[in-house]
Amino acid sequence: MLLGLASGSGFNWQEATTAGVVAGVFLLLIFTQLGPEFILIGGLAVLLLTGIVTPDQALSGFANEGMITVGVLFVVGAGVRETGAVTWIAERILGRPKTTARAITRLTVPVTIGSAVMNNTPLVAMMIPATADWAKQLRIPVSKLMIPLSYAAILGGTCTLIGTSTNLVVAGLVEESKALPPLGMLDITWVGLPAALAGLAFILLFSRWLLPDRSSVISQLTDPKEYTIEMLVAPDSGLVGRSIEEAGLRHLQGVFLAEIDRDGMILPAVGPQERLRGNDRLVFVGIVDSVIDLQKVRGLLPATDQVFKLDRPRNERCLIEAVVSQSCPVTGKTIRDGRFRSLYNAAVIAVARNGERLRQKIGDIVLRPGDSLLLEAAPSFVDQHRNSRDFFLVSQLANSNPPKHERTVAALLILLAMVVLMTSNLLSPLKAALVASFLMLITRCCTPRAAARSIDFGVLLAIGASFGIGTALEVTGVAKTLAESMTGLAGGHAWATLALVYAVTLIVTELITNNAAAALMFPLCIATATRLEANPMPFVVAVMMAASAGFATPIGYQTNLMVYGPGGYRFSDYVKIGLPLDILVGVVTVALAPLVWPFFSS
Repeated sequence: MLLGLASGSGFNWQEATTAGVVAGVFLLLIFTQLGPEFILIGGLAVLLLTGIVTPDQALSGFANEGMITVGVLFVVGAGVRETGAVTWIAERILGRPKTTARAITRLTVPVTIGSAVMNNTPLVAMMIPATADWAKQLRIPVSKLMIPLSYAAILGGTCTLIGTSTNLVVAGLVEESKALPPLGMLDITWVGLPAALAGLAFILLFSRWLLPDRSSVISQLTDPKEYTIEMLVAPDSGLVGRSIEEAGLRHLQGVFLAEIDRDGMILPAVGPQERLRGNDRLVFVGIVDSVIDLQKVRGLLPATDQVFKLDRPRNERCLIEAVVSQSCPVTGKTIRDGRFRSLYNAAVIAVARNGERLRQKIGDIVLRPGDSLLLEAAPSFVDQHRNSRDFFLVSQLANSNPPKHERTVAALLILLAMVVLMTSNLLSPLKAALVASFLMLITRCCTPRAAARSIDFGVLLAIGASFGIGTALEVTGVAKTLAESMTGLAGGHAWATLALVYAVTLIVTELITNNAAAALMFPLCIATATRLEANPMPFVVAVMMAASAGFATPIGYQTNLMVYGPGGYRFSDYVKIGLPLDILVGVVTVALAPLVWPFFSS
């Protein structure tokens, strides 16, 4: 479509080049496996080198408040994740549904409600890690949940004035125009709520078929290396008195509960209704990624008391894999008799041996060359023993720091305070996120290293580059040419013109950004209503809704980009489910807006 505009009158080489770059970006996103950040930055580089955008215009997106807010929210998310608050949120809000359809329902309904009372971007940033962990626990492909998470947040954001920054941008433009009454908090709800309900119904009915099933690597392994690990039920934990199923320990991905050692009595083949007691020793067998997940379950502690005798605090340690060599001084001895902890300042919490089930307690296992050990130690262990003759291989496992459960309440209070500050407009989203991230660091909910590691620079680069490309579409006149040529097709009919205004705004949104699309289309919609001598409000509402409803591309709305990587998606995945959703929300908006705000007064 963009390339076809090249034949139009007054269409110069800058417009043609910009249209060609945008078309190329879309084709690469659709037909290649390259990350969106590389494609978008490449397109922006072409526009910069050809002089179509200045360096200031190209880099303006990287200084955009929305992009920086997303980056800061990654730090807030790290604090929530490092303290185990993510698990608390998942258990209290999301529950443990039995099917994918119910899981999508349990996720999208509260997210839709939540995004109506707070900005949807921080909500998605906070829910991404919780949703990823929850999907793993339920054995549901995360690709079935991440797009519904983004779409539900977008739909909820259209219900109130503060739900999305787009609505606030349009409200500001309405106030500046002085020709229209200011928009109230719930004015958009008359159209936004029915559209959200229709969109939510569509997601719940069709997402299971329209979304890809990209299972994690864990589910594809046929003969993984299995560790045997013992975990202790803390006597004062919330797990005491709960059944195996209620505690979420029955259907764990990649690991199973082999037996319970209760005061020396072994309970094999544990049933789902067996009640846990304090000091129960739970014996699990599973792969390393799942063992890491066990370490993060609130109320479970490593059964070996060696972890509590190490020099460094637990929250400053990590899990490390090490393969025992023939020259290791502990070879041929039990872990206890070889004084492994004293020798290496590391505690062995699990052992894997050629798929063999090791039935001894950790301290009683006699180590052999080739045994794989899962150690809890300081990160410096890796540097100290990487070239040691005692081990064949030493590697740190990512995101394996034990959660700081004692700081869960602090993290949740900081999160709640940030939401209140944003919702009440006491602080802008960026300022509220900065305050929350600072509090997460000074209260030690997360370390500076974990905060830095949590930032997804690919997402930030993609968002910043998309702003630059959107600027090129704006300054060269491509977006305006597209808008004017399409709105001229309505032939003076109010309903048809409204539908075209919605369609053009939607296309511009999918090509650039939601806020830029709203700002660009607002004066055009006012001019269109003036030519028709009609009430401008239906057109203003159409712009508000269409600028937020960018479902069909990952760059149409920033929450779509945020879930792109975690969901393992391709460009076409958004088109399959997003395009019909675009149409559905458009039909609801065009049908209802003139009924709430009639075109012509009687």
